[in-house]
Amino acid sequence: MKILVIGKGGREHALALAASQSTLCTELFAAPGNPGMAEIATLVPIDDNQMTELADFAASNDIDLTIVGPENALADGIVDEFAARGLKIFGPTKAAAQVEASKDFAKGLMKKHNIPTAGYQTFTDYDAACSYVKEHGAPIVIKENGLKAGKGVTVAMNEADALEALKIAFDIPGNSVVIEDYLEGFEFSLIALVNGENVYPLECAQDHKRVGDGDTGPNTGGMGSYSPVKKITPELVEETMETIMKPMAKALVEEGCPFTGFLYGGLMVTDKGPQVIEFNARFGDPEAEVILCRLESDFVKAILDVMENKEPELVWTNKTSHGVVLASEGYPAGATKGAAIEGVNEVDGLVYHMGTKMDEGRLLTNGGRVLMVVTLADKLEDAMANTYEEVKKVNCDKLFYRTDIGRKDLVDGEN
Repeated sequence: MKILVIGKGGREHALALAASQSTLCTELFAAPGNPGMAEIATLVPIDDNQMTELADFAASNDIDLTIVGPENALADGIVDEFAARGLKIFGPTKAAAQVEASKDFAKGLMKKHNIPTAGYQTFTDYDAACSYVKEHGAPIVIKENGLKAGKGVTVAMNEADALEALKIAFDIPGNSVVIEDYLEGFEFSLIALVNGENVYPLECAQDHKRVGDGDTGPNTGGMGSYSPVKKITPELVEETMETIMKPMAKALVEEGCPFTGFLYGGLMVTDKGPQVIEFNARFGDPEAEVILCRLESDFVKAILDVMENKEPELVWTNKTSHGVVLASEGYPAGATKGAAIEGVNEVDGLVYHMGTKMDEGRLLTNGGRVLMVVTLADKLEDAMANTYEEVKKVNCDKLFYRTDIGRKDLVDGEN
């Protein structure tokens, strides 16, 4: 099979690597791809927002399956474009992708279909939002509506921070916000292969959203992750499937926009059970990097089986994967681009490219999150030690990383 992966980040690198290992894959393309993906795929110089050009490429090159990575392409309707031409593509339609593209849509759907989530209000007026915060009090969560690349969320522990988040949000013309009740508990990510009402969970991962050690600083797209997560028991996964993941898939069918693709549940385990923090319409990043490297069965065959309404075979290694993101100086507020990176080829482990580019044979930073180093070991403790040893081999004075990915769960005895 000829397979096309759309996107250029770490998630897409992980998707491409998993696809390349399939016995069904005879030729792999990535559009536009990145320097790391160039080692396993033919890079196609078409940006992921050029839907017509991508569909033209798929049609003219007899692509048998296209796998979509980035949320922007999904929200813009790339699946609709491909489907209209009879091209096989794995991902949700523009209508179904609203579970991520519109927080208000997702919250409304959860409320209507009794899917557990935090109480909320949506505001398009700054003054009204401020009044609500002052009346409600803190802690409280401010979420900018729409796609924000894993950012645009403020967990405000005091009123001043909440009001500042509202000021920043409403400085953007036409912006709106969803204000949610604060949920207390522990977070985890559950990603499933979905086609209509058929939902098949993948292994769980623990993301680390805050930029700094000790879960301090602003939210990011994710600074590191590991899988599996021992405190996410099979019983908890089953409860989450029955109360959240399957009901959401069914709700989308009933609303006339059935979902096909990777459905991501960002979840909080509270004293009332699991509740939804957010849904995403694609594989998580950095979760993809630590989950897919643990998959021992055929990734492409699993996707095809799901698309054909067959139960997929999903076999996982017992090893623990652990990954650390190397981010650009100034992230998440900004990014330092064009800094030289050395030592990547010396890393004994997986190195996923998230925001890099090649210039005259030199690897350079080209985004907020730049690289992710992942290792596997029998225990989280060993994988963590291995990853941090390998991270030291990457040389770039404009990169930084958290030094405590996974440490809290080890200290708490939960992994």
